[in-house]
Amino acid sequence: MLKEVAGTGYAFITPTPVTHQRYLDQRSRDQDQDVSLRDIFGWNSPFASHQLAPSLLALLQQAGAVLAGNPARSGVRIASLDGDLLLHSSFPTGASSSVFFGPDTYRFARFIRHALTEHVLSPNTASGSAPHSTVRILDVGCGSGAGGIAAARMMQGAGRECSLTLSDINPTALRYAAINADVAGIPVRLALGDTFAAVDGQFDLIISNPPYLYDDNRRTYRHGGDGLGRALSVRIAREALTRLAPGGQLLLYTGVAIIAGADPFLDEMTAALSSTGWPWSYTEIDPDVFGEELSRPIYQHADRIAAVGLIVCRSEGPP
Repeated sequence: MLKEVAGTGYAFITPTPVTHQRYLDQRSRDQDQDVSLRDIFGWNSPFASHQLAPSLLALLQQAGAVLAGNPARSGVRIASLDGDLLLHSSFPTGASSSVFFGPDTYRFARFIRHALTEHVLSPNTASGSAPHSTVRILDVGCGSGAGGIAAARMMQGAGRECSLTLSDINPTALRYAAINADVAGIPVRLALGDTFAAVDGQFDLIISNPPYLYDDNRRTYRHGGDGLGRALSVRIAREALTRLAPGGQLLLYTGVAIIAGADPFLDEMTAALSSTGWPWSYTEIDPDVFGEELSRPIYQHADRIAAVGLIVCRSEGPP
């Protein structure tokens, strides 16, 4: 189904849930509008069976991805990212097994592209893997697989061979990620498990965009644990340090609740990295994301939630 949609020239940039709901509310007040593929698979609007090509409807039904109703809705959405199309969950994403895609995904992909250009693929940068060796990539908590696919695309564009492992605790995420990678033409290995539990060995590039909010319902795709959602990011970063091959890179994109002007995630990472002697950098990518979360009581002492990027380069010697 995804391949057939790709053949139509479909493209859709997935917005925030707030923007998405605002669009649906506005559309519900408009009558007699045509329904396009962008409406069905992007905005996840209801559709009648005659409004979708029979071949696409059949494929959607075969996949069990039609949500019951009159009219019906697609059980998946499709987002575009740099020429690739990626499946993710229908709107709204209320289930714990939901597969996220949104503005954070686009920021994550830009962070990966910039970091690889500056720190891995630059002719002036020494990397642990020789220019003609296979770069071992691991995407931890891969979700839709967007980050891993973006990294592999960068390697392909630079003429570098790579092997990509996609890891997630959510079986639905791995299913979607496998489909997305297949349609993108990128071979992958799938690993079902929590963080690094299902993978062995070391990697030349570890990337991750873990959930970083505190979710009262503990939904997997959204809940980052204690510390107002930063605990999972801290754990992934610390575990990644033991899995980097000599010369390897960690690219971690996450969010942190800033409290009284201080960044507690940066404080924890500074302490964890101080004994390694490895070069690292830290950037505030967006100073204010998910502002609507700040109205929740648990965030009452937070100034804002910032999107941040951590880059760690393992030295060639022993850790």
